[in-house]
Amino acid sequence: MLRRQALRAGLAPLEIDRQVRAGEWVAVRRGVYVTSLLWDSLDEFVGRPRMRAMAASRNMFAFHALSHDSAALMHGIEILAASPELVHVTRHGVLGSRTKHGVKHHKAPHRPGQLLEIGGIWVLDQARTVVDIGREHGRRYGVPAADSYLRHGFPRSDLWSAVEPMRCWPGVTEARASVDLADGRADNPAESLGRLMATELGEGEVEPQFGLTDGRRTVWCDLRIGRHVIEVDGRVKYRPVDEGGLADVDPGEVLWREKQRQDFVCGFKLGVSRVTFVDLLPTNWKSTKRRVHRELLDTRARFGSTIDDLAPYIVRRPM
Repeated sequence: MLRRQALRAGLAPLEIDRQVRAGEWVAVRRGVYVTSLLWDSLDEFVGRPRMRAMAASRNMFAFHALSHDSAALMHGIEILAASPELVHVTRHGVLGSRTKHGVKHHKAPHRPGQLLEIGGIWVLDQARTVVDIGREHGRRYGVPAADSYLRHGFPRSDLWSAVEPMRCWPGVTEARASVDLADGRADNPAESLGRLMATELGEGEVEPQFGLTDGRRTVWCDLRIGRHVIEVDGRVKYRPVDEGGLADVDPGEVLWREKQRQDFVCGFKLGVSRVTFVDLLPTNWKSTKRRVHRELLDTRARFGSTIDDLAPYIVRRPM
């Protein structure tokens, strides 16, 4: 609720301030409030940033559309959170990009057909949003966004249509690279980053979701280069469901199953690297890449590169 709406509804300024001080309302932005019950129900990675974007939009008088990261949150496109966290809007008449009160205003033109309305708020469409993220933040952010876009069933051709008019725009090279590298088989942004790192190794084609079966058990590996697979691990799969994780049994049992799974994979004479999201942070990127490269070369020395002998055991997911 906007402060001006509350005043029109008959609430006195002192009563509004009392609600905030008492913790019954939360000021999402200056003059924009939600109930503490609603705010506490929102997660810190998607729900609260989305609410902050909506609050900023509702508090603006000039015509605008949420764009970039903020539009992605509205569309449900999975993205990496950029730092600093800003609300992004695209407006006509803005002389260059500028940031004020946590809102970045962009001047890039858009077609009328790229505008969508979600919950009474104007938002740039999904394809334009993904391309803008690549332009704004580079392929580290653009590839996960483009992967999510394809994972939702949207066509890559729409991304190319969105990027085509941006021939001389700042960051367009990174946007094109993000579209070119996108693969909807990635399950989440961490896997997207792992594939980006694996591609940078320059040691051959990187295949996501490589499947193996012995007729009784089927296992999907996150990434494969030759006879080396890379697994991107997240702590969430070891955390119990009642704590917000994915483990439906004791975490020790999950760890035991994971060991059995790796033994199954290695039984096909494949090498394995394991990386976590922390390993893929910019500060750890180069050292992780060196480690994975070293492990890949060791696998190649022991088992070679071809997987022709595995043909009877390989299962594939559609592109």
